[in-house]
Amino acid sequence: MKQKRSILRNKGVQSLISSLLCILIGLLVGYIALLIINPEGAWDSIIAILKNFLNATKPSIQLKNLGNTLVKTAPLLMCALSVLFAYKVGLFNIGAAGQYVIGAATCLYLTLGAGMPWWAAFIIAALAGGVLGAISGALKAYCNVNVVISCIMLNWISLYGANLILGKVKEATSPYTLVLSSTNPGGVIPSLGLGELFGGNQYVGLAIPLAIIVAILIWVLLEKTKLGYELKATGLNPNAAKYCGMKERRNVILTMFIAGALAGMGAAMFYLTGYEQWQTTQASVPAMGFNGIAAAFLGGLNPIGAIFASYFIQHITSGGAYVDLTMYSSQTSDLISSLIIYLCGFVLFFKSFIDTRLDRKQEKELQKARAAEDSAGDSEDNEKGGDE
Repeated sequence: MKQKRSILRNKGVQSLISSLLCILIGLLVGYIALLIINPEGAWDSIIAILKNFLNATKPSIQLKNLGNTLVKTAPLLMCALSVLFAYKVGLFNIGAAGQYVIGAATCLYLTLGAGMPWWAAFIIAALAGGVLGAISGALKAYCNVNVVISCIMLNWISLYGANLILGKVKEATSPYTLVLSSTNPGGVIPSLGLGELFGGNQYVGLAIPLAIIVAILIWVLLEKTKLGYELKATGLNPNAAKYCGMKERRNVILTMFIAGALAGMGAAMFYLTGYEQWQTTQASVPAMGFNGIAAAFLGGLNPIGAIFASYFIQHITSGGAYVDLTMYSSQTSDLISSLIIYLCGFVLFFKSFIDTRLDRKQEKELQKARAAEDSAGDSEDNEKGGDE
């Protein structure tokens, strides 16, 4: 007897349920943390985090703050795409942070130091991130060096290298790089009128729709092309891919190049808006690349899901700025955001849990069906024996 397939078997439904569970648990843990610190303002603070730009009283300010959140969502989405692209091919690209850094250093140096237009700096920043990713891929392909180890080492090399390079284009009296809009207006990504839709926010521009387009293209590449099939096949079983005539080493290097290019592109999408200057005394790798890991898993390792996951993570991160600082320290908002982001990584656990429960339920139903068939067969045999 053919059993009806449960809707919970659908991978998209599983990803949605798992993501919602992670979000709810993250918010609950964050709320409990606020209760422990100061129970009086716990509820108002968690609501303020969720409201984010809606905390502002004037609609124009709300739109402007929403625009700021979207500006930060674009690079986060690109880092998420970088992580999930590599993961689909069986590689864990923890080096998205370093590739993001080298992309930032490249685009800022070329626009501030060499006076290049934004589109040229954008392309070269993507290539720079791709080359850094390809280094990890080559070490894996030819020397079997663990990608995680090589990526972590390159993260720090990239950070210190970026600080050194950008020290040549920084302000004389501060550790921050020169202001892009005044130093090289042609190096700023054009707004195309989008800023007017968000309360005149000058930082909102081409980067946001471009990030969404890239996400769609990555989905098409992975799901609808021969190259995407070969890359995923290589990730699942390199030996089988090699036996089938696929160039497994080339695929590993190409995968890490594309992943690195996506992260480098994300840095260009952020810093070429002029929203933020690079601090040449940074002692830690920017969190954007690491948050991309959470966004990738929260989105169910799907490029389209990563769009919504990236916005949500950036939404609560920006919302943390509205926590009442008279009741909580300035680090409290970072704590809440970090808890939620951390728990976003349990999406795969919940998907596995759902599959396990469904398998057990299906097995029990099959056992009952077999027992009923055996019982019916015994009854027929007894009836035949009685007739004889």
